Amino acid sequence: MTSADLLAPVRRMIGSTEARTPADRDRAIDGLRALALLSVPTGHWLLGGFARDADGALHNASPLTALPFLAPLSWVLQMLGIFFLVGGHASVLSYRRATDRGESTARWLGGRLARLGRPVLGVTAVWAALLPLLFAAGVPAATLRTGATLVIQPLWFVGVYAGVTALTPYCVRAARRLGAWAAAPLLVCVAVVDFLRYGPYADAVPGWLSVLNLLPGWLFAYQLGVAWGEKRLGRRAAWVLLLGGSALFALLLLAFHYPASMVGVPGQDRTNSHPPSLLVLALAAAQSGAALLLRDRIAKLLRRPALWAPVVLVNLSAMTIFCWHQTAMLAAAVPSSFFGTVPGLTTVPDSLPWLAARLAWLPVFAAALILIGRDVRRFEAPWTGVTRARRTVAALLAAGFAVYTVAGW
Repeated sequence: MTSADLLAPVRRMIGSTEARTPADRDRAIDGLRALALLSVPTGHWLLGGFARDADGALHNASPLTALPFLAPLSWVLQMLGIFFLVGGHASVLSYRRATDRGESTARWLGGRLARLGRPVLGVTAVWAALLPLLFAAGVPAATLRTGATLVIQPLWFVGVYAGVTALTPYCVRAARRLGAWAAAPLLVCVAVVDFLRYGPYADAVPGWLSVLNLLPGWLFAYQLGVAWGEKRLGRRAAWVLLLGGSALFALLLLAFHYPASMVGVPGQDRTNSHPPSLLVLALAAAQSGAALLLRDRIAKLLRRPALWAPVVLVNLSAMTIFCWHQTAMLAAAVPSSFFGTVPGLTTVPDSLPWLAARLAWLPVFAAALILIGRDVRRFEAPWTGVTRARRTVAALLAAGFAVYTVAGW
């Protein structure tokens, strides 16, 4: 068989994808969504690691603890600001189409939330069924706790995203009245909370106050996306976001000593992401401005069928990638733990050789995710053929998995 024969199915897939794409499809939005989505597994696979103890159990470890100079990688790989920006843009267009059809807001929102909830229910139910089987096969309980934590941790994003999606009608009204300025009060709210918890009166502030940043922190970029979808965000605003966000980011790092990493680092008493700090919003503003300014170039680039086809595939499997990428890494790490320490996989992430070895593992994780995704992508589709009894069992399994994971924290 020649190389041409091997590539023929790929060429057919590329041609078919191009032929099915509507002429008015906004390819830049899909490209930005795919980029932001792929940054999630890349970041988790590269900036997360394991330490194997004497009993063979795996525990979470971060290379950022021993290699703090890797922190700038998190600035590039933390693209949730772009994801929320694109999500706001897409939601306002979807909401507009629904209202034009005479569809109620409740029905529109129910459909959006169902698309988010089905894959989450699927991954947690499957893991609930797997836990006793893995334990019976000899996987240490501590490893199972580690795995459950890794699987469920990213799912907080789905809950937050569902919450901001529910606010879409209000975001639309705000954008129509104030344009991009509708996001400014959200930034001010986060700044005030940060001042209270990190400023001169921090000792008198209760610890739970940081939770107040959760909604405005992630709604900020979403509101910008809604304004973008309402055509109230132009190039001038994009430059303000890019330059202002970059300046604020540098100021917070250099003058106010915010943690350099955009993800949590074990042993640090401050974190930027849980909940989001003002540094996260500064990065989101800069990323949003850059996305707006590069939109036309991205759209032109994705006119090439060979580049457009992978973007379509990623978008069609968005929730599968998000929900199952940690499982793909565990599929390699857990079996390896039975054979001792494996460089870049079950060794402590504390050196440059570990980083080089982990980079070599990334294609393996990606291949595992593709294989897993072939079977679990069905969870993204409507469960039209699933009986109520099966849905109830899945919900009970998912609830049990959540309880098991939370009880171990």
